[in-house]
Amino acid sequence: MKIGLISDTHGYLDPRLFELFADCDEIWHSGDIGSIDVLNALRRFKPTRAVYGNIDGGEVRFSTPAVERFEVGGMDIMMMHIGGYPGNYSPQALSEMMKKPPQIFVAGHSHILKVIYDKKYNCLHLNPGACGRYGFHLVRTALRFEIADGEVRNMEVIELGKRK
Repeated sequence: MKIGLISDTHGYLDPRLFELFADCDEIWHSGDIGSIDVLNALRRFKPTRAVYGNIDGGEVRFSTPAVERFEVGGMDIMMMHIGGYPGNYSPQALSEMMKKPPQIFVAGHSHILKVIYDKKYNCLHLNPGACGRYGFHLVRTALRFEIADGEVRNMEVIELGKRK
């Protein structure tokens, strides 16, 4: 299964993502979608899993959960917007980690791309950075990778250009 992972679109969906994610099986959006139109465009394009973020209004919150836990390719995945990162998890993420750590933990919010293996929880932390135009990030980013036979493979960082 090939995954396109984005976060923090803040209402802007770069049209190049449709080409970059053309061969993806699913799109994952880790919050701060910013507009129901962005979510609907993604869902028309590919099967999309998404969580809402702190800037998302009622329509997006009604259409997405705060936390999503699911299995893909034999791997347990947990996704939330404000999750922190290894050594500095949010209280909600830490609570889940202590109960049953996922194999992949996806977060957004920071606008900083991070791919970190957490040895303490035996978990791969993914934050695709921000691919929208709002925020302090300088370069808009996304991730693309494959999950097969319980492993993450062929991780790619995608740079979409300056924030503008």
